[in-house]
Amino acid sequence: MYSENFLFAIALTVFAGLSTGFGSLLTLMSKKVSPKMLAGSLGFSAGVMIYVSMVEIFVKAKDSLVIPFGDKMGYIVTVLAFFGGIAFIALIDFFIPDVENPHEIRNTNEVKMVNKNNRKLMRMGLFSALAIGIHNFPEGLATFMGAMTEPALGISIAVAIAIHNIPEGIAVSVPVYCATGSRRKAFWLSFMSGLSEPIGALLGYFVLRSVMNEATFGIVFASVAGIMVYISLDELLPTAEEYGEHHIAIRSLIAGMAVMALSLMLFV
Repeated sequence: MYSENFLFAIALTVFAGLSTGFGSLLTLMSKKVSPKMLAGSLGFSAGVMIYVSMVEIFVKAKDSLVIPFGDKMGYIVTVLAFFGGIAFIALIDFFIPDVENPHEIRNTNEVKMVNKNNRKLMRMGLFSALAIGIHNFPEGLATFMGAMTEPALGISIAVAIAIHNIPEGIAVSVPVYCATGSRRKAFWLSFMSGLSEPIGALLGYFVLRSVMNEATFGIVFASVAGIMVYISLDELLPTAEEYGEHHIAIRSLIAGMAVMALSLMLFV
């Protein structure tokens, strides 16, 4: 099962990761990005990720873990792995200062209004790229594992993560462009930060491949669900609120859940 979908899973992970470059192009090639459209996209992405994590990924993890551990202990291990995933991504956040943390993405107009101290802006862009690269490692693993298990599930996760990577590309490209005046440098730095997503997927695959069994798969999948829920609640929804109106973010979140539910029903 794992080898058959390998190339497809890698392709989806590359697509999701390199959408940071699309976010960069969106900002650098247009005079103005619609805040409401961005807020709606982020809310939609959060809805997709929360729904698929809780309804699909968590359940698949539990079904896998009850085989080696039994019903009760399998459920307990699933819950522990889920919150372990949340703790892992929260720990990454803790060690990255807020000013460089992509979970603290600023409005593009706000960044452009920063006093044009080139060194300060360049530092902001470089640290944002580094922080995004670190965050993309577990996201890459989430996309990859989803696609390896079930292609339709992998597509849903990849699209949701691709949408949420767009403002991360903005977070890198805008300060670098303001500091250097070079669209090329701004684009390539944001583009390269997205490459950590397929790198994270490959590292995770080769590290886990030799020990992959029902227990390992279930623990990894439950952890991935926790990571995706944390990203949705800590990053996507707050950023959607910042870019647009509260109701746009919530309605888009519900729409994302509905679309995800419909797509899952079509594959039952």
